[in-house]
Amino acid sequence: MSSEEQDYRDLDSIPLGDYLKETIPVEDIRDYASLKRIHSIDFVKGFAIVMIMIAHTGGSWLNSQWIFFYGVCYTVLDIVGPSLFVFLSALSVVFSIKKKKKGAQSEKVIRNRILSRGLTIIVIGVLFNIFSFEFTIGGYPFPLNLWGWNILMFIGFSQIFSLYALKLGKLSRAMIGLIIIFTSDGIREFLFIGKEAGNPIITFFHYIVVSPSPMTPLLPWLAICFIATIFGELLHEAMISGTKKSFTHLFRVFMLWGLIFVIGGLWLGRELYVPGDIWDIAQFNHIGTLPLEEYPLMSLLNDINSQMFIPEIRYPGMCEFLIRGRGPNMIYNMGAALLLIGISFYFIDIKEKTNYFISMLKYYGRVSLSLFLMHFVFVTLFFNSLDLVQFIVLTFSYIGFYGFFMFLWMEFYNGVGSPEWIMIQVGRIGQKTGQSVKKEIHIIEEDIKDSIQKRKEKHE
Repeated sequence: MSSEEQDYRDLDSIPLGDYLKETIPVEDIRDYASLKRIHSIDFVKGFAIVMIMIAHTGGSWLNSQWIFFYGVCYTVLDIVGPSLFVFLSALSVVFSIKKKKKGAQSEKVIRNRILSRGLTIIVIGVLFNIFSFEFTIGGYPFPLNLWGWNILMFIGFSQIFSLYALKLGKLSRAMIGLIIIFTSDGIREFLFIGKEAGNPIITFFHYIVVSPSPMTPLLPWLAICFIATIFGELLHEAMISGTKKSFTHLFRVFMLWGLIFVIGGLWLGRELYVPGDIWDIAQFNHIGTLPLEEYPLMSLLNDINSQMFIPEIRYPGMCEFLIRGRGPNMIYNMGAALLLIGISFYFIDIKEKTNYFISMLKYYGRVSLSLFLMHFVFVTLFFNSLDLVQFIVLTFSYIGFYGFFMFLWMEFYNGVGSPEWIMIQVGRIGQKTGQSVKKEIHIIEEDIKDSIQKRKEKHE
């Protein structure tokens, strides 16, 4: 029995222990965060997780002679990293809500399932912070090292933010998303200057909004939840229609807005910046400076300029549209996400193209959470010791190994204990709790009606 069929049972009559012991079908584990009929989403998600794995190992494995290659690729291909992953996560929330509303579940049950999944991912992100702070960020003892905007933390929050963003109309979400993008740089500058000045209140807000690990900070990343859900609804509407015409129209919408966002991001983010100790937008002949602790990926500029093959080539700065966390970068990244999703949708869902490579990435997309968490096991295995050829061979070998390992785990051991399995179990608890709450409310309502009826009879 799939989880879809379980949704229609009276879960309150089943003990929680027995309920959780029920075998979860493998297809449910593979598809817990999948849009099922939209194969291109799984493909894009698989592509994103593979690129994230390559990026993390590249920064750790490549030696000093080849680390520039990592810097160049990471800077250019960051569009298929966390921003794409978060965009897909927010987009998927739309399908979770719309699909369940067609069934027997109430809004409370839907909300509980999404909240429970989001909170579980946040907890995993908090645990991740404890270990990552130990090796990368000093000066933040427990419990201050619990809070940091890593990708897991933000994906968990994006589930919750997107749930409530969907209560607004498309135009309202678009306006809020753009306001967030265009005000975030100024707000973060204000918070940083206040923190450096020692203002305790501003320091607290900087800690919450930016955090000691500003890889995916609340500003401007919150904008993704408002923008992505708009395109998630358009995607859902096209899937409900199911016609070739609606699919083609959706492809054109994604491509049009993707191009608008990319061009807008390129134009707005054409200025150059370098890492600096102060926030100055008019230093080094109009090349601005940004604090490295606020925008840590600007350190890639040093990696890029470390190449010794052509010593004459040195880059004076990094374009703002390439600096993660800046407003133009957010616009550019969302546009790139729309283009990549649109192109994949055209070839995989409209033209129905398929091959071993597409099938592999689709599978990787369905187990992306497990792959993200497990790949850190090998990150320090060849620390700063590989040349480019060795890196390529070993990286694709270990990525292939993880895919084979996940296949064995899912197909022969039903994925028990995997992060996807945990997500489903947490969602089932939320579902059962929501149904129990619904039943209790129904009982209370019936008691109130009976009480009112008795009073009327007494007066009569």
